[in-house]
This record gives sequence, structure tokens and C-alpha cells, in this order.
Amino acid sequence: MTRTIFYTATTLDGYLADENDSLEWLFVQDIDHAGPNSHDAFMAGVGALVMGRTTYKWLRRHLETAGEQWPYAVPAWVLSHAELPGIDGADLRWAQGDVRDVHAALVEAAGGKDVWVVGGGDLAAQFADAGLLDQLVVSIAGVTLGTGRPLFPRRFALELTEVTRNRSFVCATYDVKGPLT
Repeated sequence: MTRTIFYTATTLDGYLADENDSLEWLFVQDIDHAGPNSHDAFMAGVGALVMGRTTYKWLRRHLETAGEQWPYAVPAWVLSHAELPGIDGADLRWAQGDVRDVHAALVEAAGGKDVWVVGGGDLAAQFADAGLLDQLVVSIAGVTLGTGRPLFPRRFALELTEVTRNRSFVCATYDVKGPLT
């Protein structure tokens, strides 16, 4: 059964990126790339992914600066009202509007594997608002930013289903229960 999962990392005070959309706080953390909650293990179960404009623009800049190729072998949707340049070798699909309109295509493209909501937090919350987000899988670093892009900018009830540690990170998996009333 295909699940829709927001798999991400956050600071202890709940920010994905700082006020300038920088992830520098993340790249200096100690992590075992083959350890619990590893990106490679997660990606083995992913058949399609979706991200918002800000995440896509950050990823594109990061790849260009690092001289790296598009890292995903699965179809990727970018939700944006703006026209954005593509990336060579990437299976990119563009969409806008309500996430419900693209979710069926994501699930179909995933072919029984999971759908990864890459980011940002507002996009993940839109999937949750529509009742389409199944899990939040988050690696929490012992860093605080005080301001920035919030992890999940809505009031939702979550049920903790798993906790582990990967060096500098507390790794937690939550099932999304619904809006907090």
C-alpha cells in the first residue's frame, strides 16, 4: 500500500531551514549514512516525490554549486505557480493548485511504493489538510535557529510510532491523525 510520507530533518526548535532558506545547520551534523532512518534506506521504498518551489530552487542551486547531478531516479513533481527551469536528467513534472489534484498521479507513478513529500513544511501541511499525509518521519538535530521555515506550520495531532537515534539526531516516526481541535 502506498503511503505519503514527509521525510525530513529539523532543528530542535522546529525549523527546516533558516530565514534565508539555508540548510548549513544540517550539513555539519554527525550522522551515520547507513544508520537508523538513513536516506538510502528510505529512498529504496520511494516511487515518486513531490516538492514545492522553494525546495526545488534550493536543490537546483545546491546541485549547480556542488557540480552534482539530479539524485533521484523516480518521477518528481514540483508544485509552483512560477515557471522554473528544469534540470538535465531529471524526470520533472510541473503542477499547481490543490495537492489533491496531483496526489492520484503521484500514487500511480509510485507503482505501489511510497510517495515522498520532500518539502517544505507548508506543502506537507497541505497534504495533511487534505487527509493525504500518512506519516511524518523526522530526524531532529540538537541545533536551534530561533526563526526560519517551520517544520509543520499547522495544528495537527500526531501519534509517535517509533524512536531511534542516529548519532546527532533523534529519529522519530509519527502517524498523522488529523487536525488538532
